[in-house]
Amino acid sequence: MTNEEKPKQKIGFTIIKNDPTDGHKGFGIGSLSLENISPVIVDIEEGVARVEIGAMHARSDTERGVKFTTNREDSEGGKRYWLVWVTIDHRQEGPYYAGVTACEMVVNREKRRGYKILADHVNRMDKSMKRHIMVDFMDNPSKDILRDFLQSHNQEMWDRSEAKLQEDLTV
Repeated sequence: MTNEEKPKQKIGFTIIKNDPTDGHKGFGIGSLSLENISPVIVDIEEGVARVEIGAMHARSDTERGVKFTTNREDSEGGKRYWLVWVTIDHRQEGPYYAGVTACEMVVNREKRRGYKILADHVNRMDKSMKRHIMVDFMDNPSKDILRDFLQSHNQEMWDRSEAKLQEDLTV
């Protein structure tokens, strides 16, 4: 296929770093900046949490090679995870965990199937970016893992965070 035969690509949803309107008012206006948000995967069975940047585009190591559906039975017997969106903001005192939201995910490697509701994951990412705290519905072991991870990552950021985050992650 030559260049003349290729259909012209549309410009869709753009994810860029820094202020999308910095210095001009044209191309990129309305784009989303994901500079201060990180996806954290909580592995309940292993008792660990880790940042997996690939989860920004549903391509984390945890998600790779798995076909996800909204039917929980497809991944029956699978391993449960939480995908937690963590947004960092700055105050005069310093940075803090401003938005923390969690979504459930199940992965069955044997069947190469998984359960997640992608719309929920996207909406929770949006809520985190808007500085919401939504973790109170997590199971107690997962709360412990996430709390320990956030504290060990940066105790000062934890101390400066909203009381709601600290209360919701207290078991």
